[in-house]
Amino acid sequence: MLLWSAVLHIVRIVSEDFGAIGGAALVYTYSALFLVAFSGIPNIKTYPKRYVVIGGTLFVAYELCLSLSLGFANSREQSAQVLIVNYLWPLFTILGAVICKNTQANSILLLPGSVLAFVGVCLVVSGDSSLLEGMLSNIISNPLAFLLAFSGAIIWAIYCNLTKYMSGGHNTISLFFIFTAGTLWLKWCFLDAGFNSGFSFSSVFLLALAGGGMALGYGLWNKAIIGGNMILLAAISYFTPVFSGVFAALILGVSLQQSFWLGVVSVTVGSLLCWQSTRYKNQRISQVQSVLDNTE
Repeated sequence: MLLWSAVLHIVRIVSEDFGAIGGAALVYTYSALFLVAFSGIPNIKTYPKRYVVIGGTLFVAYELCLSLSLGFANSREQSAQVLIVNYLWPLFTILGAVICKNTQANSILLLPGSVLAFVGVCLVVSGDSSLLEGMLSNIISNPLAFLLAFSGAIIWAIYCNLTKYMSGGHNTISLFFIFTAGTLWLKWCFLDAGFNSGFSFSSVFLLALAGGGMALGYGLWNKAIIGGNMILLAAISYFTPVFSGVFAALILGVSLQQSFWLGVVSVTVGSLLCWQSTRYKNQRISQVQSVLDNTE
């Protein structure tokens, strides 16, 4: 989570050097090469075809939403806000698991937790203005970036819920990064996007840092989803907005308003309440089942 939180801010800087689309294409190309170098060329024939199609589509869609929302942000401050919107995905992951009946939750904790998380996002987006006025003003100034971030949060939640059950234990992250890089290059070619500036030592260094960090972060995450407890992983991820805010101040050099930090805390606490609601409900079910087993 620490790696992920830091790398995404570096991706923002790369997008400033090479453009929103060109920068994203370079980052994912480097990440794909990094993954292939360490895990070998993916053998698509060994992977479940349904997962390659559905999982691959979701992964590519999410990465496009995430990287382009950062690139299209009007400023570094707004890119930090966009990331917090994207960090609604742990909440959506829990809600998706409950809706799909993969887990059960206590509504007494789930509902206020969900509301608190959404209010937190509103506080982050509002900036230093009044809540409703500031939020609407900021979104209207750049609806595409915020829409991409919000859509990405929903898409990633769906991906996390499906991966464990459709992947068949296969880690296809290298293949999905190749898909993403190819899609971005096609978009770059059709739009004739070009690059914002020439290549320099500092820009190439940051590109390598972002690409390598992203490859490592996603590789470990995908492996953890397949072999671990998805709900627990989502719970750990609830602290990512806090890390993201800290790294935004350190890496991007932005001064974040009090409302931003209040929103980050609200998102984190709300998401933790949602996670606790699943633990409470499932523990009660286990206790009842244990009592029933002992009485038989």
